[in-house]
Amino acid sequence: MLARVAVTADRVGDRFPLFADPVGGVWKTTARGSWAGGCWAGLLWLRARRTGAAADRAAAVAAGARLAGWVAADTAARGLILWYGTALADDPESRALRDRAARACHDAFDPDLHLVPWGAEFGGPRLTARPDAAPGTVPLLALADPHTAAAHLRTQLRLCGAGHSRTYRPGTGWTALAEPSPGWTRGHAWLRLAAADAHRLPGAAGLRALAAGLPDHPWAVPPADTARPDGPRDTSAAAITAVALLKSGRRVPAEAVLGELAARHLTADGRLLDGCYDLAGPTAVRHELVWGSFFLAFGLACLTGLAAPDEI
Repeated sequence: MLARVAVTADRVGDRFPLFADPVGGVWKTTARGSWAGGCWAGLLWLRARRTGAAADRAAAVAAGARLAGWVAADTAARGLILWYGTALADDPESRALRDRAARACHDAFDPDLHLVPWGAEFGGPRLTARPDAAPGTVPLLALADPHTAAAHLRTQLRLCGAGHSRTYRPGTGWTALAEPSPGWTRGHAWLRLAAADAHRLPGAAGLRALAAGLPDHPWAVPPADTARPDGPRDTSAAAITAVALLKSGRRVPAEAVLGELAARHLTADGRLLDGCYDLAGPTAVRHELVWGSFFLAFGLACLTGLAAPDEI
């Protein structure tokens, strides 16, 4: 997988890979990284840690620096971007960026709604609670104030734990949204990943009790949407779940998921296929996804001793 990272880095240059077609492996790229840019920086940090090469470390530092514009963006996705883009870094610039992101998350916390709203950066209603507003945002908030991090996670689990995203309207309160679908398995995985940090926060027992009600799936690699069990699978949801299991101390089931991904969905040249970006679109429904690759690579790095689960 890290050899694939090297090939990708040569091809994308200063841009960020998002998803690649399953046949030719050609990447769709973005200039700013979108919400998944931190996962690319994270992959580059894993490569630098593995090789120890100065050039690889410089590439990781540079990719992380290109994420700095997201600190001021109006989105809770800054957690996905800036936590996973800096958590594995060991340079002072990345640590400073992480601290700035933590303060920005804290400043964006709404004390009346008890969460960091999804925001307006990616469109839609600003006062929204989505499952992908929890991962990364929780550990970032914890750097600034663990009590605020606990409040954000608690609210996310209460509002989104059954699968629905919700939006807030004054005078009406929280209303369920049709999209993302409540059967969106990557959303379930995002919440599990965020909940895996509950033990570090005030009120951990209550947070774990809320997390116990998250949807559970019988599939090692789930469908992208439980409403379409015969539709496309999402290997990225499985990879995220595996890391959540590792962070929760559940190594045996994590190894089973990682083994399934490596045996059935990973190509000889290191491409994790069968990831589903957006089933409703549809966009990239059986593709290589940069975030799926990051979480699979990180899970494997934990099994081989290259990384430790609590690093992210």
